[in-house]
Amino acid sequence: MNLKVLYVCSEVFPLLKTGGLADVSAGLPPALQALGADVRLLLPAFPSVVAGVTPEGSTLLVPPGGSPGLPEGVGPQATSAHGPTPWLRAGRITDSGMPVWLLHAPGLYERDGNPYLDEQGRPWPDSAEQFAWLGWAAALLGTGLDAGWQPDVVHGHDWHSGLAFAYLRELARTAEHRPASVFTIHNLAYQGVFNAGLRPRLGLPDTLFHLQGLEFHGQINFMKAGLKYSDAITTVSPTYAREITGTEQGCGLDGVLRQRQAHLHGILNGVDDAVWNPLTDPLVQPGFDADHLQGKAQAKTRLQTHMGLQPRPDALLFSVVSRLTEQKGLHLLPAVVDELVQRGGQLAVLGSGDAAIEQALRDCAQRHPGQVALTVGYDEVLAHSVIAGADVILLPSRFEPCGLTQLYGLRYGTLPLVRAVGGLADTVVDCSLEHLDDGSASGFVFQDLDVPSLLAALKRAFALQRRPADWRAVQRHAMALRFGWARAAGEYLQVYRSVLPT
Repeated sequence: MNLKVLYVCSEVFPLLKTGGLADVSAGLPPALQALGADVRLLLPAFPSVVAGVTPEGSTLLVPPGGSPGLPEGVGPQATSAHGPTPWLRAGRITDSGMPVWLLHAPGLYERDGNPYLDEQGRPWPDSAEQFAWLGWAAALLGTGLDAGWQPDVVHGHDWHSGLAFAYLRELARTAEHRPASVFTIHNLAYQGVFNAGLRPRLGLPDTLFHLQGLEFHGQINFMKAGLKYSDAITTVSPTYAREITGTEQGCGLDGVLRQRQAHLHGILNGVDDAVWNPLTDPLVQPGFDADHLQGKAQAKTRLQTHMGLQPRPDALLFSVVSRLTEQKGLHLLPAVVDELVQRGGQLAVLGSGDAAIEQALRDCAQRHPGQVALTVGYDEVLAHSVIAGADVILLPSRFEPCGLTQLYGLRYGTLPLVRAVGGLADTVVDCSLEHLDDGSASGFVFQDLDVPSLLAALKRAFALQRRPADWRAVQRHAMALRFGWARAAGEYLQVYRSVLPT
């Protein structure tokens, strides 16, 4: 049986990317297809997404809640402010050929830039409506809006898809077709919490608004809707699946997750080898592999030159490609920079985020010209250059659901230095003596979120550098590791099949 899967998300690389969700949405659906699934994406029609999709085939109207044939009071209500009734347009992503439905809703999605935040970094005032309509469209497609393609599984991602599962629950009472449903948590810290006064506009029945429903401290919580009303929950690493059932990383939803623990699965993300392969990466040429590292040495020199660092081949070059936030543990970094430079190291940072962290890193760069460099913002080309050219990539995270950056680092022989949380704990093995001895070491791992622990891990990196044969063995092992999407896709198919109606 070829499962039909409706894959509901808010972004996909390379059309729109704010974080790892876009990379997952680019890598997982083709891997599912390769295993025989019939996958179609559902995406909001943000301008960059529309520009990257070739229209093909039909258009479907998305009737608002309360329309004829739909349960009264379920689904978002059409308002004159948002013009005509939203509609779905079928197409394919131009570069990959992946089939998609684009959700058009006049007035909601025609914005360039960040899909979630305005230029001042504040959530768009109509975020709830944006993603309620996405969930509603998913629920309607799931229950047979397109008579020619009815999904067996609706697979939603993060809070943006959360209301799909509440709407599905209500529509399934009267619908002839009832799909299985799977909800994936990419980051529990972002939940989509909105004022309860929006309930009438979002078409949420009073019967759903209670402690065992989607009510959360008197507000509406889209993430909680996904957790409560999906048939299965997945998250992006086995360790994170365990961590979020505790109070420290449960973000107020640990009780819900403990209730549903039997339905919670941790599936490690993969890496798209077509995008992240040091030998064929068009952004890093000449390419390299574990047996031919001249290209990596050249990438290091190019990176140093590009970022204004002294072109010292012997400098241990540490790097960061990340949001500059406390969640990423990067508030610790400025406190260790002086010693890092004193020991002969360099630091290249690409990212943006917390103003205080940005300023502290700017101060470090001014204090150590030619040894510390900061580029504020995000640049996909420069991200590849940093990951290829550095010796060590830093992820001292407070929490990390999966982390993709450390996986890219491993692939490019850029040893990850990580805190032992979430997917970082699942993918990086510390260069302790016993791991060096058995050949399993792949990076540097520390436990406690404090400066002394981070500094101790940095010192281990310098110590390993002074043992070139050991460094080379660790690097070779790291580059041989594979975290492919085929493995992850197989695990997702198992979850899908486990919740199909019998």
